[in-house]
Amino acid sequence: MTGRGHGTRVRVAAVVLAWAALVGTDAAGAAPAHADARAPRFGSSAVIAPGVEYRTFTVAASHGTAYGHLLSVDLREPGISLDLLTAGAVAARKPVSAMADERGAVAAVNGDFFNISETQHPGVPATGAPVGPAVAGGAALKSAVPDGQRFGPVLPPGTTTEDVVGLGADHVARLGRLTLRGTVEARQGRLPLRGVNQYAVAEGGVGAYTSDWGTASRARAVCGTDTDRAAPCGQETYEVTVRRGVVTRVAAAPGEGAIAPDTVVLVGREAGARDLRALRVGDRVRVGYRLEGAERARFTFAVGGFPIVRDDRPLAGLDTVDAAVRTSAGIADGGHRLYLLALDGGPDYRKGLTIGELADLMLDTGAEDAVDLDGGGSSTLVAREPDGARTTVRNHPSGGAERPVPNGIGVFTRH
Repeated sequence: MTGRGHGTRVRVAAVVLAWAALVGTDAAGAAPAHADARAPRFGSSAVIAPGVEYRTFTVAASHGTAYGHLLSVDLREPGISLDLLTAGAVAARKPVSAMADERGAVAAVNGDFFNISETQHPGVPATGAPVGPAVAGGAALKSAVPDGQRFGPVLPPGTTTEDVVGLGADHVARLGRLTLRGTVEARQGRLPLRGVNQYAVAEGGVGAYTSDWGTASRARAVCGTDTDRAAPCGQETYEVTVRRGVVTRVAAAPGEGAIAPDTVVLVGREAGARDLRALRVGDRVRVGYRLEGAERARFTFAVGGFPIVRDDRPLAGLDTVDAAVRTSAGIADGGHRLYLLALDGGPDYRKGLTIGELADLMLDTGAEDAVDLDGGGSSTLVAREPDGARTTVRNHPSGGAERPVPNGIGVFTRH
């Protein structure tokens, strides 16, 4: 299907949905005879908060009928905002419902893919840290791991682990790309910083870890390569602790444990380790970094996810074979509306959608741009109950219960 034809189908679907909402019937769930047989059929709906609507749907797909849940968030509604939900640290995990309730979110979905296992590196603990960049409350929490170190489906051509979906300071949602720009400066010279709070540091590089990282071991940082996540851990490593701008400790291998707010831990591998060995206890060191994007307004919230739809068209090269339970975030109305979608999993449901089918589905909801988020057992959508006291899980997670995840997209309202 061409992009022009797909755009027409999106507009038809949008008109049907708008008409159904206007007359208060289930017409959106009964597609007209001329509609695409694979367009979503919408069922029950509920207003979670002013500007936040929840709907269920089914959609015919290559592996059978998929069941799902959709949140529509009107960012023009006064009091509506978005932010990153976390488990209290980059390298920590909690269920989405717990993260949402702790922050007072009215709805949420799970976020980025993450370092879920380390079977290739016996004895090295998985960190639970996410793959891509993360921005919460306008502050940069972490940067992206090298493409070859990521977890999740194969990236479509032209996308990277630096791709994000988020909200700008202008209150407009958009896709973007956040690249780390950072340096380590000492009397010996200036070194490029190749990672911030990442479970994998680039080969030959130096990564920085702050209090945002948490207590997890930093040993995983020197394992794998930029092109092969399963490659052995590096043997040439070094760690330097910098407190209030002064080196206070050095070690031959990455450590673990909490990092104080006034402290930065530097981890080097290969050439980066050799550079760090030049530092001595007592040396003054300055570490500076930022996440840089091309967007006209800086992100106040961003989470990693790889694009599957841009400018009302699916990306080329999307997988059309492997079906799975999926989570997605889509942007419509020029960035003034956000769609959050999660499929049902578990033995009572079908196997989900391919990435190509997910892109088509997001276009059919009305999204002009969309990303794929972590799926499978991580796919979770929660929304607040009418009593307003807590959120409940609205989809059926694959494992029968929520999987703890490192982050999510939270929807907030002042109402």
